Amino acid sequence: MEPQIKVEKIGQKSNPFSNTRVDTPFQHHADLKEVYQDEFERLNSIIGDIKDDVKNHQSQGAVVTGEPGTGKTHLMMRLAKERLESNRLLFIRQPNNVNSVLYHIYSRVLESLVEKVPNSPYSQLEHLLATSFSQIIVETFREFRSKRSAGILDYFRKLTDKDRTLLEVLSKDPLNIYKELGREGARIKREYWQRIEIILDGWWKKNQGDAGYSTAILKGIVKFCSYSDPNKKRLVGKWLSASELEPAELESVGLMNWKEDGNKEAFSLDAMKVFGKLSVMDEPLIIIFDQLEGLGLEYNQELLHSFGNAVKELFTYVQNSLIILNLFPDRWNYFKAFFDGSVIGRISQCQIVLHKPSEEKLQRLLALKAQGHGVDIAQLFTPEDLGDILSQASIREVLNRASHYYKFRAQAIPLPGTPRQEDKPVEKEVPEEPKVFKEQAKESSFEEDIKRTLNTIMVEIAALRTLVESAVIKPMTLGVKESGQQSTYTTLQTRQPLVQSSSGETTSSASSLIIEYLEREKALLEEEYDKIVIISDSDDIGKLLTVTEAFNTLLGNIGVERLKLGKKKLPEHLLIKTPMQSFVIGFLQVSDMVFPSRIKNLNELVANYEDIQFTLFRDERETLITGKVGQMEIEKLNKAHNGQFIYMDKEDRLAFELVYKLIVDIQNQDFEVELEKALNTLDSLMSHYWLIKMFKRMAER
Repeated sequence: MEPQIKVEKIGQKSNPFSNTRVDTPFQHHADLKEVYQDEFERLNSIIGDIKDDVKNHQSQGAVVTGEPGTGKTHLMMRLAKERLESNRLLFIRQPNNVNSVLYHIYSRVLESLVEKVPNSPYSQLEHLLATSFSQIIVETFREFRSKRSAGILDYFRKLTDKDRTLLEVLSKDPLNIYKELGREGARIKREYWQRIEIILDGWWKKNQGDAGYSTAILKGIVKFCSYSDPNKKRLVGKWLSASELEPAELESVGLMNWKEDGNKEAFSLDAMKVFGKLSVMDEPLIIIFDQLEGLGLEYNQELLHSFGNAVKELFTYVQNSLIILNLFPDRWNYFKAFFDGSVIGRISQCQIVLHKPSEEKLQRLLALKAQGHGVDIAQLFTPEDLGDILSQASIREVLNRASHYYKFRAQAIPLPGTPRQEDKPVEKEVPEEPKVFKEQAKESSFEEDIKRTLNTIMVEIAALRTLVESAVIKPMTLGVKESGQQSTYTTLQTRQPLVQSSSGETTSSASSLIIEYLEREKALLEEEYDKIVIISDSDDIGKLLTVTEAFNTLLGNIGVERLKLGKKKLPEHLLIKTPMQSFVIGFLQVSDMVFPSRIKNLNELVANYEDIQFTLFRDERETLITGKVGQMEIEKLNKAHNGQFIYMDKEDRLAFELVYKLIVDIQNQDFEVELEKALNTLDSLMSHYWLIKMFKRMAER
């Protein structure tokens, strides 16, 4: 039995099975509720238990385990869809810097909180604060009334006309804090929010105390919600991330900078405490840790230890939260052996195991995804097709296999071999294609075979052309100068692979997969680029360290250190070295006020270590350095034969993030290609990019 739908008709439709992975819970994918519904209800019941714990508001933990592609993050997406209108869901990817795990967690929390709530113009943060602030204000005014009835008139006299308006509109709907207040104009709105700030400050100090950073953080949160101007929201968001603002920026939002020597880890924990306490008057927080597989690598043991301590701190100090860890079963076993019992006991109060769904459910899932694109799988796939598709090991592999069949029908792209079975290594034996394809092949003429082959080649060429024309990687100079000039490099050269594959193969067979991956992930990164994101030196250094360690597992001759200059503060940096060549790569996102002293200290190192190549990056989304001293130090660094300062523009940032994400996704088995093939393909496609060129130079020494 052959499919009834014609190839020409298929080709006019997009591939319904192309999106096989959920990157974050805030994405939207077809969701068959009957898959893992029991597991979903268990998570829901824990949230209910936390909400009902009105005396202690104690946080609880859950571990969700499943093999790669079983749908752990997809289940979190369902949790977001079902709960985001009431609960706040916070998504935290793998930390990468041993010295700033709590700050990493808090930064990702801020980024999650600015995500919009479904069917609402307001963000998660705005919903959380509307509910909690309204409850505090109503509670405060009720206290005034009770004291008045007891004869204490002083308290009631504090109620102004604006107070009575606040009480009236917020009692009806907490979101009226944005909808109703200040309709009379900007000045009236500002007066309302100033009154709200005074009430909240008084309530907080009375009920929560005035220790640490909490009252200042609360003030910043109020500022964030009071502004409708996107630029002012961005500035306050940056301030809430413990970053410095320029004097004019501070004045525009009415805030003061943090102390330069402040402890960002302590600050981050205090901020998380604030959100936990506010959530008591709203709904429990859902804190999800995902993409943690890289923490199980040998070189990340110190980072894993810091992560365990950070999670323990969250359980101890952050109230009213469900803390979820998504892990592979073997990684969970490794974590259990690595952490002490106090950490494991809190994390694993509930354990949920995801297994591959039945073939009947998987077939209904395929039908659901196909229907969304106007395709009927009964017309698209034969019984033999479906038998092959549904036999795959996980939901993701089922969807990937369906995608390959779809491409075969629509574009005549040959069907790849079935993924390796446990007893059949892929290198030795590739299962035969389904019988229907054999019969079709017999009937095909020589001309049709040639046409199909040419079509496949054209698809590969089109994908490569798209990669180049869309500037996935923009030509960029390495932080090295040769013969007094900046080095530039051409793209897509034919060369020896960066790392020779253990199987003796080059990366050509993986190139199309890498190209497709880069195109897809670049598009996603571009969507996120202009959102409120926390750009931090510690996070960028962590990403650079992750990339370096990945190359080191293959090259084996890379060392990593950090330079010192007495007690002077330096930009966040890594010294990456081999016996023949060394580089210092640094990042400096601080304000114009702090920038001059840090780069000046770096310039001392540049003069002291003439055999080391120094490159200092600053993201262009940060303020440009306009101060005279800062500009002089930039010029000094650029004039040094071994130094370079670079503003990292959008394309440069996307390239950096793409390389990092590719490596992390391979570590997490979210993208199933061999690391050495991926790095060799990157070398072919991105030979001009400074990061790849640096490791290429090291490999050639």
